Amino acid sequence: MIKKIAFLLVLTYSSIQFSQDLNLEKYQYIIVPDQFSFLKSVDQYQTSSLTKFLFEKKGFNVFLSSDKLPKELVNNRCNALTASVKDDSSMLRIKVLIEITDCYSEILYTSEIGVSKLKNYKKGYQEAIKKAFQTMSDFEYSYNPNNKLNVEVPVAAASTTAITKAKNSVVKANDSLAKSEIVSNDSDIDSIVVLYAQPKDAGFQLINTKPEVVFTILKTSKQDYYIIKNKNGTLYKKDTIWIAEYYKNGEIIKEKYQIKF
Repeated sequence: MIKKIAFLLVLTYSSIQFSQDLNLEKYQYIIVPDQFSFLKSVDQYQTSSLTKFLFEKKGFNVFLSSDKLPKELVNNRCNALTASVKDDSSMLRIKVLIEITDCYSEILYTSEIGVSKLKNYKKGYQEAIKKAFQTMSDFEYSYNPNNKLNVEVPVAAASTTAITKAKNSVVKANDSLAKSEIVSNDSDIDSIVVLYAQPKDAGFQLINTKPEVVFTILKTSKQDYYIIKNKNGTLYKKDTIWIAEYYKNGEIIKEKYQIKF
């Protein structure tokens, strides 16, 4: 009995300490996946919409992963947290918890489990999500622009000279490959997808804003040149933009990305 009480005290202290260590002043946004991993369709049972609504009530700027994101967030995914609902249901009860992760998929916060006995899936999941959210009383919006994460994105470091040079380049008719690699203006830069690198054995995995893994890349002896694992392709840097080339259904695919390492 004494051991059990001691364990509970340690667990309670750990939870409080963890809560105190979580600094939300750095995060302006929250992204909610438009489809949680345990569901079969987008916003099934309106679970994503409900989660978005609940965080908005706390004052957060919230987007679904399928929404058009503001430029600041597109350029720096690390300004946002991701709020996902995780399912732990049993045969008789719907049980969920809310998990908060950063741009590197590190878990920063986990709610307590919300439970519903309702047999209707839509009502049951919504009730369980609300109950899980109610346990997050210490998770409050406190964004301070002076403390925001200033993580450099490769394209943001592009010099005016480099962009001007790209604008003024005259490409020969037989040089179509080079033409496709040149960023011609600022609007092109804004439209390029941003990926975020997470270190892995012998390389990195590149994730998007959903977040999901787009590529796994392997290091080579050449700087800014990687092999795309399982894609029969390469990733290399051209000026400030990364070019992915790989084969799909017998055809070569060429895509441009901004990548934050």
